[in-house]
Amino acid sequence: MLSKAKTMEAIDLIASMYPDAECELVHKNPFELLTAVILSAQTTDVSVNKVTPYLFEKFPTPQALAEGELTEIEEVIKTIGLYRNKAKHIKGCSQKLVAEFAGEVPKTIKELVSLPGVGKKTANVVVSTAFGVPAIAVDTHVERVSKRLRIVKQSANVTEVEETLMKKIPKERWSKTHHQLIFFGRYHCTARKPKCEACPLLYMCAEGQKNL
Repeated sequence: MLSKAKTMEAIDLIASMYPDAECELVHKNPFELLTAVILSAQTTDVSVNKVTPYLFEKFPTPQALAEGELTEIEEVIKTIGLYRNKAKHIKGCSQKLVAEFAGEVPKTIKELVSLPGVGKKTANVVVSTAFGVPAIAVDTHVERVSKRLRIVKQSANVTEVEETLMKKIPKERWSKTHHQLIFFGRYHCTARKPKCEACPLLYMCAEGQKNL
């Protein structure tokens, strides 16, 4: 595994490639962000951004979504993967927001993960992006990049990846680094055809050197 110093060397290089990386899910408030992140599971942000304008036009508040007919919700989001389960999740989430949180998105991880369809990754994205709380959400891009660069163990599960990154990266950089790792994985160190030959991290990446 990379040392803490080498890890930060890699993180700094990635940061120089994507200094303006941020959440690409289009949203206007914490409720829209929470809903969009739930919808984004195993689906691209691009796909989610195509349906959310219509979803939030029809159901602009937690109250409206909580009272919405499941079939109507499904119809709006049917172009994204797992839309039936996701319709149940966002409706159930909105119902709980109304019943237990006065229609407001809670600001703590513990409260967020109590909502239907919300796991630790989703909660981390919401507290970080909506409320400015330092967090590292481990999605498929973050996990892949962290393992390819040997920042974390190859056998690490999602929780272990998160914990290792939190130990090696200064807390004040967690949120920004999370987005930068996603951009690096989404646009450069891609799953099928990583751009190893043009990668500034190639000299420290054993995985990339094997690919050449």
